[in-house]
Amino acid sequence: MQSAAVITPSTLSVNDLPWQIEWDKDTCTLCGRCTAVCPVSAIELGVHRKRTVEATPALAKKPTNSYSIYHGIRQRTDPAYHCIGCAMCNMVCPNNAIAPRLRPEATTLKFHNNRGGAARTRGGRRNDGGSLLDQIKFIRISMLTDPALDAGRHEFNLRTLLGRIQPPEEGLAALADNAWVPAVREIYPLMIGSMSFGALSPNMWEGLVMGVTYLNEEMGMPVRMCTGEGGCPPRLLRSRFLKYMILQVASGYFGWDEIIKALPDMKEDPCAIEIKYGQGAKPGDGGLLMWYKVNKLIAAIRGVPMGVSLPSPPTHQTQYSIEESVAKMIQSMSMAWGFRVPVYPKISGTTTSTAVLNNLVRNPYAAGLAIDGEDGGTGAAYNVSMNHMGHPIATNLRDCYENLVISGKQNEIPLIAGGGIGKNGNLAANAAALIMLGASAVQSGKYIMQAAAGCLGSEHDRCNVCNIGVCPKGITSQDPRLYRRLDPEKVAERLVDVFLSFDTELRKIVAPLGRSTSLPIGMSDGLGISDYHVAERLKIKYVV
Repeated sequence: MQSAAVITPSTLSVNDLPWQIEWDKDTCTLCGRCTAVCPVSAIELGVHRKRTVEATPALAKKPTNSYSIYHGIRQRTDPAYHCIGCAMCNMVCPNNAIAPRLRPEATTLKFHNNRGGAARTRGGRRNDGGSLLDQIKFIRISMLTDPALDAGRHEFNLRTLLGRIQPPEEGLAALADNAWVPAVREIYPLMIGSMSFGALSPNMWEGLVMGVTYLNEEMGMPVRMCTGEGGCPPRLLRSRFLKYMILQVASGYFGWDEIIKALPDMKEDPCAIEIKYGQGAKPGDGGLLMWYKVNKLIAAIRGVPMGVSLPSPPTHQTQYSIEESVAKMIQSMSMAWGFRVPVYPKISGTTTSTAVLNNLVRNPYAAGLAIDGEDGGTGAAYNVSMNHMGHPIATNLRDCYENLVISGKQNEIPLIAGGGIGKNGNLAANAAALIMLGASAVQSGKYIMQAAAGCLGSEHDRCNVCNIGVCPKGITSQDPRLYRRLDPEKVAERLVDVFLSFDTELRKIVAPLGRSTSLPIGMSDGLGISDYHVAERLKIKYVV
């Protein structure tokens, strides 16, 4: 008697998986490219047995079965090797014989992502395609009330200031007394968000730096890029291109040994120092670089052994209050560069952000505040943190800006907003909305990866394997076999395209507002939304 197959609690069928492989037997040539390129080994070469029922006309005799055996592609159903929908198999197939298809109704896999008792970690961002910023409209159009501007002919000063901006009387008095004046940088209002050398591949990082340099030196656009936690290559620290970088120091202090060593040899000061206290994608957690990506180069820059995971503490050690953080970190970082470099903290969106801001207002060395909302991306975090923790950026930013208005400091402390900007492709519209809600600048990372390098991750949980170093595009991998797929010069070229198109769209938005000499920071009377409760919360117009 034939024994029945053993069914275990973790046994899944193909129909239980959200991404299913469709394979055409007739056009496939069994070249093996798809199985070779799959980053998670979700497909394999298999032997298929096909039964054919042969029946005679009018059932003259009993139907018979015939069997044929052929080789082909089989999708693995083990949850550890589930398809992530990256479609690399389709990209390399010469005959278009294979492709993944999404079945959103297949949810069984969610109950099997905790194999071995380990909670799921991934890269990407919150699996929610909705965006409040996409619902905001620009409703104040200058016709006869204000001079309307031509976005194509007028000159626009689309610049913002990063640093503590003193009132005119204080600044003039300081200059007259030859006293210290806070460092201020004029930058472009769209910054490249924090993505570390380690989280990103060498080719991706090189491409971004090349693109930023071209924008500054050839296009006259003062674009700035934040290094993220982990330092940066020693060669960059000692080059003139450092002035385009914002160096980030986080709770793990990875890479800062190299930065301190390079201080005497620096030809230029960095644009600014960002002290990371929180991140929108994983509030309450420190950074995480998993062992898959800690190769010899990354280990050398970060000053750690090879092949070990690098989690950062959830907070800077010995700093457990706002006052302590401001005194120890902001002032010590300012001192390291002779008070020539703006220093500001970055926090995740939270209901306590106004408390942080109120303390910064009282400190003359604080150069601003960066807030990262719940839709921010990351290279590695727990799934539960990304999907269920955090604060929306729009309301958090609005609360902080109104707090500055009450204290009369809205023109002194710049607010930098991030988290989900350009989530659905509307980068300029989202950025302009946040600027008019009170941001002096915005930062974006995920959009840059998608637009400049072709990142495949999405809010449908597609790909999102940034954390384990098998990025099919080579963007977030430290494996040379993978990151060689990415051409740094093409990344730089696409980055320039992104910023030039953003600049055009931003002009199209601010021109009807009648603004050409400055950004419409806090100009919320020009915004509207069709949701009454959101309009009340953000204090903008309710329009239907």
